[in-house]
Amino acid sequence: MLQGARLHEMKVFEWLLTYHPYTSLLSCQMSVPWILPLSCNSDLCGCCFSHIVLFTADTLCSPSCPQPIILILLDIPPMLPVLDGVVMELQDCALPLLREVIPTDKVEVGFKDLDAAILVGSMPRKEGMERKDLLKANVAIFKTQGAALDKYAKKTVKVLVVGNPANTNCLIASKSAPSIPKENFSCLTRLDHNRACSQVAMRCSVSADNVKNVIIWGNHSSTQYPDVHHAKVNLHGSEVAAYEAVKDDNWLRGDFISTVQQRGAAVIKARKLSSAMSAAKAICDHMRDIWFGTKEGEFLSMGVYAAGNSYGIPDDLIYSFPVQIKNKTWKIVDGLPINDFSRAKMDATASELVEERDTALDFLSQ
Repeated sequence: MLQGARLHEMKVFEWLLTYHPYTSLLSCQMSVPWILPLSCNSDLCGCCFSHIVLFTADTLCSPSCPQPIILILLDIPPMLPVLDGVVMELQDCALPLLREVIPTDKVEVGFKDLDAAILVGSMPRKEGMERKDLLKANVAIFKTQGAALDKYAKKTVKVLVVGNPANTNCLIASKSAPSIPKENFSCLTRLDHNRACSQVAMRCSVSADNVKNVIIWGNHSSTQYPDVHHAKVNLHGSEVAAYEAVKDDNWLRGDFISTVQQRGAAVIKARKLSSAMSAAKAICDHMRDIWFGTKEGEFLSMGVYAAGNSYGIPDDLIYSFPVQIKNKTWKIVDGLPINDFSRAKMDATASELVEERDTALDFLSQ
């Protein structure tokens, strides 16, 4: 690292472990002020490469405080020559914030003194695979990654889990890192949140930044509940409730919800690949908001530890709630009125998470 620039540059570490019993891994690490690990289920898949480019550009940087980056790439020794091509591509992007790219095969470098971690890789469900087998494979992966975080990372590390099933994988990683506060772990539901904002915006013929305070409740799965009962839409300079702006209750309670729930599957069907750029953008949105906080009067969706919530959700879950963030600390938005329609959907997705958790914890104890 350039010692003279220590206060101004952060070290970013990308881990492309191409041989693993379950998955390939990609990690990122930053130090001063961030170290970030990230994992991916194929070497430099679309989401991961998109994330690298977005991240090393300026997505996570405050306009008033651009953050130069040193990027470290880690892989197993036989794959180091492949990383040379990645290094060349990153150099050819001429990214203004990217100061240096360093390939390496030293795993311990990737987890030492982490300030932030993004875990993208997981075992994907294969044809004919039982859900319990999927959970078993991912328990092994996230138990290992959690243990590595526990051993090497700072106890203040902020961990974002993206690899599916993200909520339960996040819970397993947290339980495998007992010295790190559970509040430091979160899972990605920002992509679902962004999808919901976009759907409402298109329906109202406004841009997505004119929609705020949508909520994704529960699991990052088809049982998630996209809720706009508390959302606002800016129409011609005036904020109105989403239901009033859309003027179609049947759509908001029907096709809107199913569209957001099934959007990932629709993307796969259309492009034969899972979401890449949109997922990478959501990762950057999530981490940027952790770092710089939410705007006054606004909240966003994040899968967080449910302990002490006011909505009757079981404590020992990672569940998506509306949150506000200040000083890198999230807080669940309490006191929102919940009608019977919402209550039923919130409980249904919680039940799925309880079932996932119980199955995963059985494997974790073996």
